[in-house]
Amino acid sequence: MLTPRNFTRVGAYAALALYFAVGLIPAQQFGGYAGILLAQGIFGTPVRSTLPVHALVLFGRLLGAVGVSGLFAVGGAIVGAAAWGVAKPFLRRAPLHEEG
Repeated sequence: MLTPRNFTRVGAYAALALYFAVGLIPAQQFGGYAGILLAQGIFGTPVRSTLPVHALVLFGRLLGAVGVSGLFAVGGAIVGAAAWGVAKPFLRRAPLHEEG
């Protein structure tokens, strides 16, 4: 059955698939760079390779990956909802039950 919820879910899933295909590695790279900048701000420059520095870089990579995946999912859901709005006038309503 075609409902707005189905269109929204399909849009979100398609956008997440696109994210895993195209956006995961750049999101981690930019997040890691942000973690390095954060570590430089906290521990000074040059940054030594210590456990807290590695933890900040890992935190930046995870935050970049999760944050960008959320943006992709919300954007895909919006596109799916818009597709429902476009397709709704063209869809025939099926009868709720067959008589006879």
